[in-house]
Amino acid sequence: MENKRILLAGNSNLELAQGIAKELKAKLCDAKVSQFSDGECSVQIDESVRGADVFVVQSMSMPVNDNLMELLVMNDALKRASAKRITAVVPYFGYARQDRKARARDPITAKLVADILTKSGASRLLTMDLHAPQLQGFFDIPVDSLLGIPVLAKAMEKLDFIKDDKNLIVVSPDVGSVTRARQMAEMLHVPIAIVDKRRPKANEVEIMHIVGDVEGKTCLLVDDMIDTAGTIVNSAKALLEIGKAKKVYVCCTHAVFSGPAVERLTNSVIEKVFVLNTITVPNDKKFDKLVEISVAPIFAKAIQAINTGSPVSKLYE
Repeated sequence: MENKRILLAGNSNLELAQGIAKELKAKLCDAKVSQFSDGECSVQIDESVRGADVFVVQSMSMPVNDNLMELLVMNDALKRASAKRITAVVPYFGYARQDRKARARDPITAKLVADILTKSGASRLLTMDLHAPQLQGFFDIPVDSLLGIPVLAKAMEKLDFIKDDKNLIVVSPDVGSVTRARQMAEMLHVPIAIVDKRRPKANEVEIMHIVGDVEGKTCLLVDDMIDTAGTIVNSAKALLEIGKAKKVYVCCTHAVFSGPAVERLTNSVIEKVFVLNTITVPNDKKFDKLVEISVAPIFAKAIQAINTGSPVSKLYE
């Protein structure tokens, strides 16, 4: 049974929210999300949400703290306006890499964010490609983490360099991304290779080895996010110089693009960088090699499933 559904958008990824609304043949809730003159977050909802199933679309991308605060204040406003259920639709979940104590006195900020998100009024979380799957256990509310690889694979299959190249190979830029790369390789029916990095001793130059035969092949590097782009750019360089690969393409779910990322990618040996639009890439960070792929259709289907009480897992069958 479909409940009264309302879609509310913050400022972090308005274009994606509009895309989701279009897929659902709906309109965004009449609301104003802005700042007071002193920088405090201001939320004004101009239509009734009483008894509604509300979906709040807001990525925790840069500026991370501003966007997180917007999400918390929107949730609080909805809770106090008697919304029946509030689903935080967070395509990119920030602070996910702060998920354990790596040193003495480190905070576990991912757990803190999970707690305050729940406290603000969120009844469940809908996200994509959490940096570590075990983060779902940080929440005391249901979590649906959509998979970015099937969306990327579906888009890749339509490209000429995928369809026509018999020497395509999927590559993981490090050991941590092997599972993700293997999923892509299985969907594209191609082999897999791994860039193995190691530092023999402290302060010595990192050595790279290629596990797998990439000589003369077109490589597709797969990762969950590109932050400063150091790992992905160095891996692409190693594939060409050490592995003697023919060309290197890159795809990832989250285009964080912080610090020198855009400059590094622009000047790299990479042919194209395919990203999902879980994060809005501002105009000053767009470059010729960048190709954005929309996740609006998959998020719209997930919202529809949650709203009607259907299994989200069936989206991938």
